[in-house]
Amino acid sequence: MSIIDNRKAFHDYFIDERFEAGLVLQGWEVKAIRAGRVQLKEAYVIVRDEEIWILGMHVSPLATASTHIHPDAMRTRKLLLKAEEISKLIGKVEQRGFTLVPLNLHYKGGRIKLDIALARGKKLHDKRDTERDRDWAREKERLMKHDTSSRD
Repeated sequence: MSIIDNRKAFHDYFIDERFEAGLVLQGWEVKAIRAGRVQLKEAYVIVRDEEIWILGMHVSPLATASTHIHPDAMRTRKLLLKAEEISKLIGKVEQRGFTLVPLNLHYKGGRIKLDIALARGKKLHDKRDTERDRDWAREKERLMKHDTSSRD
């Protein structure tokens, strides 16, 4: 069950490979995410000290957050992956010009997981081609729907 998707990632990048990662979260963050108060739009994933981190993920604290905690909505959060996955990601990001992009936040077995992707950036003409293809598919669907309704 998806909590939030990063639709901008599919517009800006070619997605090559997906990975599912756990997140290190605080209690107030889990409650806020379950309430849907999270945004991935400007988030990005980095490699630091052979660990994977997500930056820019905005989790808005609830008004009922505890008084003794000072929530930081934009804090850097660690991602949990297997060692071989981390080494694979580090190799591809450092050598082949790939980048890591957060795709979506979802539930799995009662826990909050993040899908990240190994991606290559799109050039402006690639974005135009994607948009043109999407528009044509929408127009084709509309025409097919119109044709089948006029035959009846």
